[in-house]
Amino acid sequence: MSSQDPTPDPSHERAARRGGDRGGDIETLVAVVDRVRRNVERVIEGKPDVVSSALVVLLAEGHLLVEDVPGVGKTMLSKSLARSIDASVRRIQFTPDLLPSDVTGVSVFNQDTRDFEFRPGGIFANLVVGDEINRASPKTQSALLECMEERQVTVDGTTYPLQAPFMVVATQNPVEMEGTYPLPEAQRDRFMARVSIGYPVEAAELAMLEHHTSADPLDDLEPVTDAAEVRKLVSTVAGVYAAPAVQRYVVALTTATRTSRELSLGASPRASLHLLRAAKARAAMSGRDYVIPDDVRELAERVLAHRLLPSVEATMAGRGTTDVLRGLLAAVPVPEPGR
Repeated sequence: MSSQDPTPDPSHERAARRGGDRGGDIETLVAVVDRVRRNVERVIEGKPDVVSSALVVLLAEGHLLVEDVPGVGKTMLSKSLARSIDASVRRIQFTPDLLPSDVTGVSVFNQDTRDFEFRPGGIFANLVVGDEINRASPKTQSALLECMEERQVTVDGTTYPLQAPFMVVATQNPVEMEGTYPLPEAQRDRFMARVSIGYPVEAAELAMLEHHTSADPLDDLEPVTDAAEVRKLVSTVAGVYAAPAVQRYVVALTTATRTSRELSLGASPRASLHLLRAAKARAAMSGRDYVIPDDVRELAERVLAHRLLPSVEATMAGRGTTDVLRGLLAAVPVPEPGR
């Protein structure tokens, strides 16, 4: 296999499998993902791409930002994903008066023991639903930085680890800006992907009217997997093989965002890591134990666009970060297919 070949030959696949047959692991992953997807789609109808993106982020150990207008099902998406996994779930309603200690926890003096004891905050769960995250103050938003990146919380000099799997699904409304605080770049960069649900097609909206008016669809959702199984699936995704040519393609895309004159802020090295992890998850969900360039291309917009800032010239020309990124995807050469 040449160094430019993005498709691994059998010897590379054997090395990537670390001496064992990962075929069964991939088959198990596909089966579990299909169960979770069907469960979520009972609530979120007509949006298979959005559901798949949420599952990619879960398996890649990332965090998801759901950004869209009110009433399209942002919170329902996060809740249905949480209900589908038998794991600890907490919901945090972000408001201007929310304190950092409400998120991370606080040390309280216990009169009986005459000592301080730690009371965990809302972030201590496998899946945390952060509703309208941009309504909290910057001080409270910053309480999430350590949690999302290092998967731990430090309070009064003591560090408390967060249990795996750990995923934050945050929602925000981009059009309702009164009383909100825009997420800083450091916060946005910690979200692996951003998705927009969008309005449903007519058939899906009619189905929603028929099925969701008489009862809450979340009431009928039962868990179809658990935290232990998700941890195994995450380990399977981590073992998916990415050829050197695919890794170079990821770096070429992020480098192009840093050198583009239409962008004042390009993608970070963290973005490169997130893009490759997400591509591995997509490959595994497709039944493959190796990444192809299409995995990277399909996810690039959702993983990179929210991290970028347009230049003044691009803004004046009416070009947003998504437009610029699509141009870069067309310009950066794709690795040649394997033999």
